[in-house]
Amino acid sequence: MNHVAHKDYAGAKLGMWLFLFTELLLFGGLFLLYSAYLSRYPHEFAAAGRDMHVGFGTLNTVILITSSLLAAMAVTAIQRNERRNVLFFLGGTLLCAITFLFNKYLEWSAEIGNGIYPGSPRLIKGPPGESVFYSLYYLTVGLHGLHVLIGGTLLAVVAVRVKRGTVHAGDFVLLENGALYWHLVDLVWIFIFPLYYLIL
Repeated sequence: MNHVAHKDYAGAKLGMWLFLFTELLLFGGLFLLYSAYLSRYPHEFAAAGRDMHVGFGTLNTVILITSSLLAAMAVTAIQRNERRNVLFFLGGTLLCAITFLFNKYLEWSAEIGNGIYPGSPRLIKGPPGESVFYSLYYLTVGLHGLHVLIGGTLLAVVAVRVKRGTVHAGDFVLLENGALYWHLVDLVWIFIFPLYYLIL
């Protein structure tokens, strides 16, 4: 007697949306903290913001938007039962994630090399607002980078399951949820980029 496993797709999607909501609360809290300290130290934040690497920030923004598009194309491809295209688009998304993290490594290496990191002698001697700016920057961007790593790992697991045929046109909620998570990662960066790199 064959037993068909029951899968609650609606519940899986609802659970993912609730999880994403908690993630928005987390980053929303950090952005509120940023706003509060910006109103307290506007000149120090502006001075620190001028030292940010806009080129790295711009490049990473383009990379994440491209990766989000590729993740959406992977979902469309699985609905059309185009497994080869799904793997291609997911591979592109993962490549973007790796490139983003590598760029972030280069950017942080340059900043740390210049003595700009929480608790560094340079920031301790400087105005307190500048130290607060960089503490928030490293916390927010570091947390976002961790989400990029988690999202990339999740999509890699999905890609393996697509290749094995366990994620297919008739059962692709895992891919949908993975893509949703990845869009959240992209959305958060869309707020981080202007706040730290552009508007100060």
